[in-house]
Amino acid sequence: MKIKTDFLIIGSGISGLSLALKLSKLLPDEKLLLITKESLHQSSTYYAQGGIACVSNSSDNFEKHIKDTLIAGDGLCNENIVRKIITQAPERLDELIDLGVEFSRNDDGEYDLGQEGGHSERRILRVNDQTGQSIETTLIDNVKKLNNIEIKEKWCGVNLYVKDLKCYGAYVLDQESEEIHNIAAKSTILASGGAGKIYLYTTNPDVVSGDGIAMAYRAGAMISNMEFYQFHPTCLYHPYAKSFLITEAMRGEGAILKDIRGNEFMENYHPRKDLAPRDIVSRAIDAELKKSGDDYVYLDIASFKDSNFIKSHFPGIYEKCLEFNIDITKESIPVVPAAHYCCGGVMAGIDGTTEIKNLYVIGEAACTDFHGANRLASNSLLEGLVSAYECATYLSEHASNLRTKEFPEWEVGNAVPSTEAVVITQNWDEIRMLMQNFVGIVKSDTRLKRALKRMNIFSEEIDYYYWNYKVDKNLVELRNLSMVAELLIRCALSRKESRGTHFNENHPKKLDLARNSYIKRPW
Repeated sequence: MKIKTDFLIIGSGISGLSLALKLSKLLPDEKLLLITKESLHQSSTYYAQGGIACVSNSSDNFEKHIKDTLIAGDGLCNENIVRKIITQAPERLDELIDLGVEFSRNDDGEYDLGQEGGHSERRILRVNDQTGQSIETTLIDNVKKLNNIEIKEKWCGVNLYVKDLKCYGAYVLDQESEEIHNIAAKSTILASGGAGKIYLYTTNPDVVSGDGIAMAYRAGAMISNMEFYQFHPTCLYHPYAKSFLITEAMRGEGAILKDIRGNEFMENYHPRKDLAPRDIVSRAIDAELKKSGDDYVYLDIASFKDSNFIKSHFPGIYEKCLEFNIDITKESIPVVPAAHYCCGGVMAGIDGTTEIKNLYVIGEAACTDFHGANRLASNSLLEGLVSAYECATYLSEHASNLRTKEFPEWEVGNAVPSTEAVVITQNWDEIRMLMQNFVGIVKSDTRLKRALKRMNIFSEEIDYYYWNYKVDKNLVELRNLSMVAELLIRCALSRKESRGTHFNENHPKKLDLARNSYIKRPW
């Protein structure tokens, strides 16, 4: 079915929803279509626990926040971009508050600011440990009130339609009807998130399979810095606790990492100990586990905070851990590092602009040079807010010059319904295991080359399956996951140094010249 709209937004996290809200008000006579692969709330935003970094007290200032961001980014941040995003933070946060987000306050009525790894001051605004859930719910409630925004759940982007480096829209799978719609739009905005599901252990929800990055790459967009995949140090270790994050804010309130024998170890790795940047903490835990042969380490807050404090500050974590018979007011939490955030992505400005005309990318799918080689904790939601604002502003200023143009319908050809879905599940499991073991926290040239060889085999199988069987969501995700995994490996092989989240034991030193990695589809 052919569909025409003014603006097509793919993704329903903080970037996509914020963009829809802002754009709807700036262009009230234009039609917006927002699609999401599952239900609206299924995004990484919803599961974000920590909060949003924003200068909010008299002892803090923009220069300190900028400096912390640049240090974490390890030489690859664009300072102009960093400065522009961070100085906008108070204004963007005020807009969230006006929409209805109620950030936690202390007994004096002031914001109860948290501190996380890499931050020199308390500047994390949060809603206890359920910040993302509060923000996502508030944004959804506000989006649903607007008449010029149409929402389609369980609609999955398959491919962009790009000709002569100009985007005309996208082919989108309606999972319920199993029909692929042809959606023509003046502008298409990818706000589809990261790619955590390329790894076996991740804090991301199941929907995060790199769809936007893969679609943009296939369309000819430049991809940058994919090797910088941030691992969160503390994911709950339990066979049934799928992808549950233990917020860094807990360490900001005094929680300490220990091995299973009760020994503290972070003082051996960084002067800030448990509040070191995430890449350092993740590598420290990885090193301790490889040295000891243990499966996990402990995060201990029970020894440092009373029960009432823990329950009031971390109610979500407290309740979740109780489901697995772990009382965090009395015992330590078993944790392991897990893939968390993609610092690279589609090359884009903070207004979402790319080298493909009428294609915009915002949020985690984009590489704006804000995060550099390693994202500073709680800067991701901030970037999503600012990029959505900047993108909406840019689109509204150029809307009068845009036109919708139809393009060819999807061709099914000789494709038939799948009779071997086991191929998809098998490849999915093998790729994620391969990435976890060969392209994880610590890399080597040998493991990366082996991983690339295996990915070539997977890609051939997936490509054959894609062209011969009808498309469904599982096949779309596998195809995208496979492509993003390969992009990450190729970027990692091109970097002959260790920097930020990328550590290669064959190249342990950092080169004097800081550079970005780039990869583009050969034509």
